[in-house]
Amino acid sequence: MSKLPGWLGQVGAELSRLSERLDERRAETEADDPLPGGTDPAGTGKDEAAPVDQVPAPPSYAPTVAARPDPVAAIPWGMRVAAEAGWRLLVLAGTLWVLMRVISAVQLVVLAFVAALLVTALLQPTVARLRRHGLPRGLATAVTAISGFVIMGLVGWFVVWQVMDNIDTLSDKVTKGIDDLKNWLLDSPFHVTDKQINDIAKNLSDTVGTNTEAITTAGLQGVTVVVEFMTGALLAMFSTLFLLYDGARIWQWVLKLVPAQARPGVAGAGPRAWRTLTAYVRGTVIVALIDAIFIGLGIYFLNVPMAVPLAVFIFLFAFIPLVGAVVSGALAVVVALVTEGVFTALMVLAVVLAVQQIEGHVLQPFILGRAVRVHPLAVVLSVAAGGMVAGIGGAVVAVPLVAVTNTVVGYLRSYGQEESRRHSPPPHGSTALDAAPAPASGAPPEKPDKGGDEPSPDAS
Repeated sequence: MSKLPGWLGQVGAELSRLSERLDERRAETEADDPLPGGTDPAGTGKDEAAPVDQVPAPPSYAPTVAARPDPVAAIPWGMRVAAEAGWRLLVLAGTLWVLMRVISAVQLVVLAFVAALLVTALLQPTVARLRRHGLPRGLATAVTAISGFVIMGLVGWFVVWQVMDNIDTLSDKVTKGIDDLKNWLLDSPFHVTDKQINDIAKNLSDTVGTNTEAITTAGLQGVTVVVEFMTGALLAMFSTLFLLYDGARIWQWVLKLVPAQARPGVAGAGPRAWRTLTAYVRGTVIVALIDAIFIGLGIYFLNVPMAVPLAVFIFLFAFIPLVGAVVSGALAVVVALVTEGVFTALMVLAVVLAVQQIEGHVLQPFILGRAVRVHPLAVVLSVAAGGMVAGIGGAVVAVPLVAVTNTVVGYLRSYGQEESRRHSPPPHGSTALDAAPAPASGAPPEKPDKGGDEPSPDAS
């Protein structure tokens, strides 16, 4: 009986070791099972402890199938960028096309309003000067507008009077000049015969005779153009009066149409655009006046008829950059050629080229300055596009429009960068210490606050 307790103790120890082995085997089985609930010992195929939405793992004998990539990830990055830019460009092009169609439909109103803006930019400094001298706003506007319109009317009347007064003399000189040119061609080394000249004259006469209907239609269209010009002039006059008198309140009303988020930027870009337009108009008027005076004096001293009307044409055509100078200079040379001969025409050409060179290299950089400087390529393309869209009026307003757009875009870009920096989170930690200004030589280093890594706002 003495050995019985020891045997029972050995049996109990063996049972404990067997239980531990079973627990270890169960733990290994649960670790190999991917489902949280383990295997189903009842063989029902269901695991009550596993989540309802859990997908069972495929069996080990199932083939491996690669997942298809996301379609967006399958497209190359460059093609995605091109597509994103492409549809935005299409939307922008469509918007511009619709805008151009609307402008073409109301072309007369748009050109009249743009002309009123140009005249207002020219006369506004005078209104401001009169108001500083104590005149009321209405009286200052009336005095400036009436004076400007009277001066322009007197200049137009003087040009018409000069043309009508010299038309007979000009006709005789043109006839004599054509005869002289014919004789010069007969004696020139170009071997031009009298029969060739007569054939050219006959062809011109036949062309005029066969195109009489077209010329008549062009004359009727010319009458329509005159009516449209008078209508546009009246619209421009009324628009100029209201812009001079109430321009500030009109601008405030326009700002109310702009979304609130973009209103501060537009409010800052507007005065800068107006200063650019004013500088362009005043500078162009000064340059055109200098061209007209000096070229007109040269034509006058060379005894070319209608020197004053030619000078006025040179002044008006100077508002069309590059193209206007060429056309007005060519007109002066042609008048000198048919009235005074080849030598006088060459002298007029030399005067025109000299004045235009001084204008391009001295007057425009000095008077216009950098505020309205536009690249020559942009000038040529804008004048060509404006002429194709709206004729002479479009060519006149193309360059100031490009100059104003350049100013507005530059300001809005700078304003956007400043706003992004203003609303960006301030630097902190080591970044703030790196961004802080370095202390002067000999000055003690700044000590950070005890509550954090940022420098103290009171530190100098």
